Amino acid sequence: MKSTAISIIIAGLLIGGAIYISKEKPQVENNVQTQTQNNTENTTSTSNITIENGKQIILINVKGGYSPRKSVAKANIPTILRFSTNNTFDCSSSIRIPSMNINKILPQSGTTDIDLGISKAGIFSGTCGMGMYSFEVDFQN
Repeated sequence: MKSTAISIIIAGLLIGGAIYISKEKPQVENNVQTQTQNNTENTTSTSNITIENGKQIILINVKGGYSPRKSVAKANIPTILRFSTNNTFDCSSSIRIPSMNINKILPQSGTTDIDLGISKAGIFSGTCGMGMYSFEVDFQN
C-alpha cells in the first residue's frame, strides 16, 4: 500500500514537472523574437525622415535605446532632430550630443525637438546620459 502511494506521488511530481517545463518554453521563443526585433531596430533607416515647412525632421523613438539607431539624411538643409518618448523611464531619456554641447532630459512621454540648423555632410552622433545607448545620423550630399 505504501509503495503504491509513493509511486502515485512520484508520478504526480513527474507530470507536474513536465507541465511546468512545457509552459516555460514559449517564453524562450518570445525572447528570441524580441532579440530579432531589437536587431532589426539597429539597421540604418531613411523612413524616419520627413520634410515639414522646408525643414528636414528626423524622428527617433526613445525607449531602451534609440530606434532607428542609424539614419541617413540630406546635408545642407535645415534639420530638426525629433525624439519621441512613450513611458520611457530608462537612461535613454537623457540625451547627450557632445558636438553641440547638449545635455537634455526628455519627458517620460511626448516629443522633443532639437534644432540642428543646417548640417554639413558627415556623421552626427549622440548617446544616452550613461553612454550605454547611441544614435547617429549620416548627413550625405
